[in-house]
Amino acid sequence: MKTAQTKTKVLTANRLTDGISVWLGANGEWVYSLKDAFLARHEDAVAAIEAAGQQAFADNRVVDVNVIEVEETANGPRPFRLRERIRADGPTIDYAPASAAQASQAA
Repeated sequence: MKTAQTKTKVLTANRLTDGISVWLGANGEWVYSLKDAFLARHEDAVAAIEAAGQQAFADNRVVDVNVIEVEETANGPRPFRLRERIRADGPTIDYAPASAAQASQAA
């Protein structure tokens, strides 16, 4: 059966236990790096990752499950949307800026 070509997509979510961003890997496990995510390049693959995400959500393993579009670059997949780039690359500021960390240590 021939499947229609689609834009490359990956499945992302947040781990339920601590909220860390994760991506569905080729082995069906959640991975911590977008570079290790399974790349769905046709509609059947997208349907499969959506089903895996729904099951992981139902099993209370992850929340905020989303299929997102990525472009394939020489450095690995790169999300099109800024929100997803931030999720993949980490926060845009320190969790505990130096001034806040120093103030808490002084107390």
